[in-house]
Amino acid sequence: MQKISHVLVALLLCGCALNAQSQTMPPWSKGDNNPATETGFTFHVADIDNVPDLHGNPAGAQLVLFIGGNQFFVLPQLVAAFERQHPEIKGHIFYETLPPGILRRQIAAGGTLTLGNLTIQAKPDVYEAGARVLHEMAQSGQVTGVVSYVTNDLEIMVRAGNPKHVRSLQDLGRPDLRLSMPNPQWEGVANQIAASLRKAGGEPLQKAVYEDKVKNGTTLLTEIHHRQTPMRIMNGSAEAGVTWSSEVRFQQSIGNLIEGVTIPAELNTTAIYAGGVMKNAPHPAAAAQWLAFLQTKEAQAIYHQFGFRSVAQPAK
Repeated sequence: MQKISHVLVALLLCGCALNAQSQTMPPWSKGDNNPATETGFTFHVADIDNVPDLHGNPAGAQLVLFIGGNQFFVLPQLVAAFERQHPEIKGHIFYETLPPGILRRQIAAGGTLTLGNLTIQAKPDVYEAGARVLHEMAQSGQVTGVVSYVTNDLEIMVRAGNPKHVRSLQDLGRPDLRLSMPNPQWEGVANQIAASLRKAGGEPLQKAVYEDKVKNGTTLLTEIHHRQTPMRIMNGSAEAGVTWSSEVRFQQSIGNLIEGVTIPAELNTTAIYAGGVMKNAPHPAAAAQWLAFLQTKEAQAIYHQFGFRSVAQPAK
C-alpha cells in the first residue's frame, strides 16, 4: 500500500508539473486563435502535435496574411474586429506568424511551406514586416500600397523577480548570464538588437553577445523566433534575452513569470511595422481593406493594449 501511495504521489506531482508547464508551451491560445468557422475534428497534443504559427484554413481562404511573428498575440483580436466590419469574409481568413525572413523564403517558394510531413501552399495577399523591408520590396515591385501602422521598442526579458539582477544591456555580456537571442538569419529584430548593443558597449559588447557567447554556449540563438525566449527563461535554459516590449506585456497578460528591464531611449532601437499588398495577390481588394483597417482607431487600440505605439506619419 505504501509503495502504491508513493506511485500515486509521483503521478500527481508529474501532473502538476505538466499543468504548470502548459502555460509555457505554445500555442498559448490552446487552439482558440483559429479564425476558421468549420474546424472539424480537433486533435492537439501540447509540444508534440501543435502548429502555433498557422491560423485558419488555407483552402478556400479569401484573405491570406503573412505577418512577422512578433505580432502573433495581437492577431486574434484584429481578425475578429476586421470580420465584424467585413462579415462576408468571416471564417475565410488564413494567416501565418512566422519570422519575416522565413515568410520571405516561403514567398520565394511560391507560397509553399513544409512542416514535418505536412506541405501546404498559401499565396499571400499581404506581407507585414519592418518598414524598411517593405519599402525595399515596393521599390523592386514585389508589393504595392505600403502603409506603416505601429512602432515598438526593445526590452530585456527576464524571469519575474529578476533573480540574476540584470540592469542594463551591458549586463548581457556577463559570462555568468545565459541568454536567448533572436537569430540574425531570419529575425530582423536581431539587427535592431545589434545596433542597441553597439550603442551601449560598442563592437566589443555586440561581439560578446552575438559571437563569443554563441561559441561558448551561453547565448542560445532562436530556431523559430523570439517566442522561444520566454519559453527558455521559464524552463531555466536561459536567464535573459532581448525582445520587443510588447512581448513582455503579452507574457505578463497571460500570467507567465516574466518581467522586463527597460532599455533607455538613447540606447533603444525603435521598429516601425508596415504592410503591403503582394504583387499578384489572389485577393487584392480584401488585402487593401485589411491594410486600411490597421490604421483605424479600433485596430490601433488593440495594438496599444500590448505597448505598441501609433505611427505619427508614414516611414520614409
